[in-house]
Amino acid sequence: MTIESQAAKKPGTLQALAVYLERRSLVMLALGFASGLPNLLIFDTLSAWLRDAGLSLEVIAFFGLATLAYSLKFLWAPLVDRATVPLATKWLGHRRSWMLLCQGLILAGLWLIAGTDPARTLGLMALFAVLVGFVSATQDIVIDAWRIEAAVTEKQGAMAAAYQWGYRIAMILAGVLPLALSEYTGWNTAYGIMAMLMLVGMLGVLGAPREAKHEIRKIDTGDIPAAPGRDAFEWAIRLILFVFGALVLGSGLAGNAAILSAGLARLGLPDAAGAIEALWDAKRWGAFAQLGGVAIGALVIFLAARPAPGLQTRPGRYLGVALGAPLANFFERYGRAAGLILALICVYRLSDFVLNIMNPFYLDMGFTKLQIAEVRKVLGAVMSVLGVGLGGFCIARFGLIRSMVAGAFAGPVSNLVFAWLATQGPQIWALSVAIGIDNVASGFAGTCLIAYMSSLTGQGFTATQYALFSSLYALLGKLVASQSGRIVEGAAAAADAGGLFSGLKTLFTNLPPATFASAMEKSGVSAAALGAGYVTFFFYSAILGVVGVILAFAVARLDPQPKDVP
Repeated sequence: MTIESQAAKKPGTLQALAVYLERRSLVMLALGFASGLPNLLIFDTLSAWLRDAGLSLEVIAFFGLATLAYSLKFLWAPLVDRATVPLATKWLGHRRSWMLLCQGLILAGLWLIAGTDPARTLGLMALFAVLVGFVSATQDIVIDAWRIEAAVTEKQGAMAAAYQWGYRIAMILAGVLPLALSEYTGWNTAYGIMAMLMLVGMLGVLGAPREAKHEIRKIDTGDIPAAPGRDAFEWAIRLILFVFGALVLGSGLAGNAAILSAGLARLGLPDAAGAIEALWDAKRWGAFAQLGGVAIGALVIFLAARPAPGLQTRPGRYLGVALGAPLANFFERYGRAAGLILALICVYRLSDFVLNIMNPFYLDMGFTKLQIAEVRKVLGAVMSVLGVGLGGFCIARFGLIRSMVAGAFAGPVSNLVFAWLATQGPQIWALSVAIGIDNVASGFAGTCLIAYMSSLTGQGFTATQYALFSSLYALLGKLVASQSGRIVEGAAAAADAGGLFSGLKTLFTNLPPATFASAMEKSGVSAAALGAGYVTFFFYSAILGVVGVILAFAVARLDPQPKDVP
């Protein structure tokens, strides 16, 4: 079916807005809330509790690894696709039973955290935080799969928007409410109250319509003779390799080698542990080392799951099919277009990922921390919600592919607005305009990407394929973002030396003295040169986004339709 024929069937404006009032969308709001609540409670908010208890920053930073499971969730997503929950599956269905199980465990985990004292039982608190992180990541897998299977493609935008709204509401509550409550009731009671808020998600599950019957793709090992002793030994070896590969890969994705180095230290290799941490933290090449860790970890996992050459075994068959079949299914369904689609996923938000130096940019411009916080947290949050809703509306009204193409323009355009902001000086109204446009654009593009990745999954592999897509799209951005600061300072130095970007210095001759006033002290360049460096960087980030625009047009023109694959 062509884009034009699809467009002819699109609903009107009121019909497109009405999708937000449907039962599935309201349920998705509750599920998004349940997904966002535990994330902050085991990371940012928990760090405030730990600091209040007098713990060191080193210990607090280590607790941040409790969220490592979010980066690795695609590794056990096949289990979520294939395993059933005893008793509950027959009553609630495959996805809803998994969601309810996860939410019950998260509630219990947060309740157990509420009952601990970090000054006396820190290890126990860490164990509970890791448990909540793992189960919460699993809940995300299931919620994504239910969202995809419970709605047709045209309504995926509204579902994605409702999910993000719920998620953002939960993040705000998890970041503010425990801190406020702790002043009056103490941290333990505050966390106990937050644990009970997981009931919102559980009510959402019970009110959710049952998804279509889930197809569990069986792995046939009947043609391989059973060898209990050998199979048990092989399972042990493969799982050890699998866990090691996951730790290396996860350390690379998280940009934190603490767990990996701690494991090496326990094995009696303190020098290797120190070398790994130094390599990961190196300012110039650290990001490349981390991506190398991702590649090495992925290779180890591949070898752990690959059937042994010339030897058919049950563990090799099971792991090979469970992890390999979802990827093979995607390439079979989309054929030659599969590579183009994956490339689009990798670069679609690239221009957003490189904006990891925005707070330094605002401070260099002369804005105060309070001004930045007020505009980003208040106006930014409101405009982000607006952008998310606009994305869902456009997908329902104009179609997914058209909205994807429009979303591809969002990143480059908003980055050019920041180039304009750099020339305005520390004006609150200009900061508000730039942050407002950026948050609308980011929310719109994010909703389009979520809906698009959702449309790519195949029956029986929904959880695994979406988990793979959602992990893949941030990898390239991690590498490119590591160079942001170097590009700004390199362009600024070139401008001061009369090089390629020196002409941009004239944009900053009439700005207030506070604009880039600390440039010489911090970067060793003049104020006008630092401004030229930032403008150059924002143009560079916009050019990166053009790659996504080109790929979006290519995919739209090709309009690849999945083949029916048994």
